[in-house]
Amino acid sequence: MVTVEEAQRMLGELFAPWVQDLRLEVLAIGGGETTLRLPFDARLARVGGTVCGQAMMAAADTAMVLAVSSQLGGFRPMTTVSLTTSFMRPVQGTELRVVARVLKPGRTLTFGEVELLAPDGRLAAHATTTYALV
Repeated sequence: MVTVEEAQRMLGELFAPWVQDLRLEVLAIGGGETTLRLPFDARLARVGGTVCGQAMMAAADTAMVLAVSSQLGGFRPMTTVSLTTSFMRPVQGTELRVVARVLKPGRTLTFGEVELLAPDGRLAAHATTTYALV
């Protein structure tokens, strides 16, 4: 079982420095699901203060790695095969909640989905993912 503390430590040890710069916070993890907080930072915004898609996609990818790790009972090397993201609405000047869940675990491929939610609970972006376990 992966705890919130272990997942937070994984963020600091397993991911590239620029991903760590997102300052993601693990809110919950377990059973193939994780919830992260992506705090707003002006460096992640484009003109008009809208959170950029690149930051949202990086947060989604990172959240799914943690969700897969929780499904497996701990981190195992994996690689992103696909990450398809649909942006539903712009989000300006606010944090996002990133909820990732494993939909179908497998021996070599694992499928999942990620929701990025505004503070009012409205869907800002939705991603589907495939990961290869190595």
